[in-house]
Amino acid sequence: MISRQTIDEIRNRIDIVDVVSDFVSLKRSGQNYKALSPFTNEKTASFYVVPSKGIFKDFSSGKGGDGITFVMEHEGMSYVEALKYLAKKYGVEIKEDARTPEDLAAQSERDSLYIVMAFAKDYFKELLHKHDEGRSIGLSYFRERGFNDRILEKFELGYSLNEWNRLHDEAVKRGFSEQVLEKSGLVIKKEDRMYDRFRGRVIFPVHHLSGKIVAFGARILTKEKDQPKYINSPETDIYRKSEVLYGLYQAKNEIRKYDFCYLVEGYTDVISMHLAGIENVVASSGTALTEDQIRLMRRFTENVTVLFDGDAAGIKAALRGIDLVLKGGLNVRVVLLPEGEDPDSYSKKMGSTEFQQYLKSHTTDFISFKIDLLSSDASRDPIKKAEAIREIVTSIALIPDPIKRSVYIRETSDLLKIQESVLLTELNKIIIQERKKRDQERMREEVQQPLPDVMQEPVAASKTDVSTMMQMQEREVIRLLLNYSESTVEEDVDLVSYFIGEFEELDFFNPLYASIFKIFQDAKLRGELIDSMYLVKNGSEEIKRLVAELTVKKHQASKYWREKYHIIFFDENEKISENAHQNVLRRKYRYVQNLLEENIEKIKEAEELKNLKKVDELILVQHRLKQVDLELASELGVISGKY
Repeated sequence: MISRQTIDEIRNRIDIVDVVSDFVSLKRSGQNYKALSPFTNEKTASFYVVPSKGIFKDFSSGKGGDGITFVMEHEGMSYVEALKYLAKKYGVEIKEDARTPEDLAAQSERDSLYIVMAFAKDYFKELLHKHDEGRSIGLSYFRERGFNDRILEKFELGYSLNEWNRLHDEAVKRGFSEQVLEKSGLVIKKEDRMYDRFRGRVIFPVHHLSGKIVAFGARILTKEKDQPKYINSPETDIYRKSEVLYGLYQAKNEIRKYDFCYLVEGYTDVISMHLAGIENVVASSGTALTEDQIRLMRRFTENVTVLFDGDAAGIKAALRGIDLVLKGGLNVRVVLLPEGEDPDSYSKKMGSTEFQQYLKSHTTDFISFKIDLLSSDASRDPIKKAEAIREIVTSIALIPDPIKRSVYIRETSDLLKIQESVLLTELNKIIIQERKKRDQERMREEVQQPLPDVMQEPVAASKTDVSTMMQMQEREVIRLLLNYSESTVEEDVDLVSYFIGEFEELDFFNPLYASIFKIFQDAKLRGELIDSMYLVKNGSEEIKRLVAELTVKKHQASKYWREKYHIIFFDENEKISENAHQNVLRRKYRYVQNLLEENIEKIKEAEELKNLKKVDELILVQHRLKQVDLELASELGVISGKY
């Protein structure tokens, strides 16, 4: 159990912008920061970070809270895991008892997978540097490729001995179960026997954005015909290959710095680029590029330069990759290397300085690249030329931004000497066809849905009842408290005291709102005046999410509206007294309406029991409640309800 003192120290050191920036590329927006949501696939940024309050709010997914909450939500960590992650990040010491085999067995499966992968990484690294086989085979291979000690440590490269179950035996000795080893993909079970998956190979650990090891890639160094050159970890509870980019953990800061990313194919391509002084580079981890990987890149930049080999396979991959990146809304540029070369071989051949210069001078936009590529074979064949033009326009149609589409159409028109109107006609035709195709697919999905049971009773449409309206009003009470707790409502009366005096005897319908109100009430009784920051620091995760939701503003008026256009927006703080009074009236009005509704039900029950005396008493109560209801309605300027 982590002590309260340690938790407080972690909280005091947390910089919400620093924490979130490890996973998302933030851009300043006034006093706050904003970005595309890391939780949903959105096109317009609705993710906000508020440094002054130490909180984030994602309007797209509804998530919100402090730095600890963000790590929990983004990484799928428990509260304790998030604290440990942040403690390590900020150098806070957490004292823990040594883990016994029983402790490891008691860990949740997901925790165990992270732990065993970290163990394997350290094990492979130690073999590379300290075992005779590791040094003579694995380390020699890396040295031949020019990998220095800095690179070996940066990417935590390792080696697996060419033995059937050396890793298995060592892991079991350390207390890991065979079930966890098999689920991690480190070992394979065949005919009731366990075998190491990566034996006799150099090891490339795959890091998650947080730095945790989630998988391994492994390259064989011998020339066995029945063995693949590379093998990778299978998918597990902590690893989805379509959602991971190799090298992103090491590259994310450089990508943010330069606001663009190089995309290459393999592990050694990434590492060789780092050796050449180019660190804003990632790879698709030995798989075809996926939409999830593109969305991952888009968290850090909207500009991608794709490097491809100059052979036929590389060109084919380039065309597919370009279209996929365009569809993901990114700006694409391309570098096609000479035939037979890849980033690893070519950077070594040219040297760092010349290679960097080559990339700068040979980078082209995707339109020019496709035109050069497709037009070379079709220059004297009108039919092939028409097909090439249609293929170029098809790529442009994938771009979600209509303004960008228009710019690329104009550029294509200039380069190919074709009327812009002709290209626009073809573009619109493709877009309409794609829209029809999506509509047809949606209709097929709807047809496949099971029809409702004709004998089933129809369900009445839900209506907003009085209790729901009351909770909306309670929410407004909490919002005002969180944002304006120190404001004065009446002479020498702050907002908290005012609300406590008005609502002390009224029950809250929503338990979360009730708990927050009680926190303000208890603090006031202690002589303290708290605000939203107190709740961010001391509240539950549910309370933190609500605080973020009710205090972070999605839109703010620019200062230029006032300075340049002389348009002045209403400042809620200037009318807090009026707002608080109106809120009290509405809250009481909804409360009385709820009592009227409950009393009507009591009258019906008494009538069914033929208890006339009780009916008369309840009718009298109804009359008195109705009088209060009318008075409140009159003061609010609304028409009284039906009761």
